[in-house]
Amino acid sequence: MLCWVLSVGDGDSLKVRCPQAPHERTLRLRVAEIDAPELRQAFGRKSRQALAALCQRQRAQVEIREQDVYGRSVARVRCQGADVAQAQVRAGMAWVAPGYARGDGDLQALERQARRQRTGLWAQARPTPPWVYRHRRSR
Repeated sequence: MLCWVLSVGDGDSLKVRCPQAPHERTLRLRVAEIDAPELRQAFGRKSRQALAALCQRQRAQVEIREQDVYGRSVARVRCQGADVAQAQVRAGMAWVAPGYARGDGDLQALERQARRQRTGLWAQARPTPPWVYRHRRSR
C-alpha cells in the first residue's frame, strides 16, 4: 500500500499515513528484519538521520507483515525506490535482526560488506547491538 511518511522515530521506525487504509489511518511502522541502534547509543542519531534522509516527507511503499508486541506494524518499506532495510544495513546504520530476517541472504551479505568496509557503526571497535543495549538498560 502507498503511504506518506510523517516522521521518523529512530533508524528502524516510522509514522506513516496511508490513504488506502480504513479512515486514512496513521500507522506506526517498524522496518522488518533490521534493528537499528537506540537513539542514546553510538550511531543512534546518525541512523535516524539516514532513515529521515531517505524517507522523511516521502511516499513509501509499505507491505505489512505482522504486528509487534508494542502495537507497531512490522513492514517491508521502500522509499525513493530503495528498500529501507537494505539501505540502512548497507550504510552501516542497522544490524540484520537475528531471528527476524526471513532468509534474505542479501541483507546478510550487505551486513558482512559493511563490517568489512567498517562503514557506519562498524567503524567502532566493538559496536553494541541494540538488543544487548536494551537488555542492559532493563536490568
